[in-house]
Amino acid sequence: MTGPWTEWDHVLKVDPDKDLVDGETFSDVCRTGTDAIEIGGTLDVTTDKMQRVVDACSRYDVPLYQEPSNPGVVIESDDLNGYLVPTVFNADSAFWVTGAHKEWVRIDGPLDWDRTTTEAYIVLNPDASVAELTEADTEQAADDVASFAAVAERMFGQEIIYIEYSGTFGDPAKVAAAQDALQTSTLFYGGGIGDYDTAYEMGRHADTIVVGDLLHDEGVDAVRETVKGVTDAHAETIAD
Repeated sequence: MTGPWTEWDHVLKVDPDKDLVDGETFSDVCRTGTDAIEIGGTLDVTTDKMQRVVDACSRYDVPLYQEPSNPGVVIESDDLNGYLVPTVFNADSAFWVTGAHKEWVRIDGPLDWDRTTTEAYIVLNPDASVAELTEADTEQAADDVASFAAVAERMFGQEIIYIEYSGTFGDPAKVAAAQDALQTSTLFYGGGIGDYDTAYEMGRHADTIVVGDLLHDEGVDAVRETVKGVTDAHAETIAD
């Protein structure tokens, strides 16, 4: 697995439908120390909103990816390093596993395959918008999560396994179980990362921490603390 995400400690997810904190700019966002910026949101996202963020961030030396919630919001831009496309492994409907993706290819034709990678989502917060949209079965024990992770990696060849607790801080034991089940895939974790301590805690188990709402709610200084938290966790793990 040789994607650039194997080197990422921290990803900052920018929701194009949400404002930045008053007085902050995308220049500030791109200087938080994050390893990559992922542009995406579940609700009320449009191509115009996506393009606005891409244009604002493209002048800075931070890898820039789009995470489209549906094919209708995908933008084609040389300023993007690529596309990270969710496929929800614990969705009740196959539409969110492969169906939406099939329709995207059917309608738009061949994708930019060289720049397109799927993320194997395991959604675990029942109150999250993504859980409601995909009708995800979020009642998963640690061994279930580990099994989903193993299936995603070994049977489906997924390079990124994404434990998603969007809106709340998740169960570290379930994240650890997923990590133990993987051999080469990169484990992303997103949900409830709000400060140094939460970033450090999940950084002990996940390869990459994804921070989203914090940027829009508290701003770039709070994001920098999460960068420091996950970096310290990984440094300590290497030292051990």
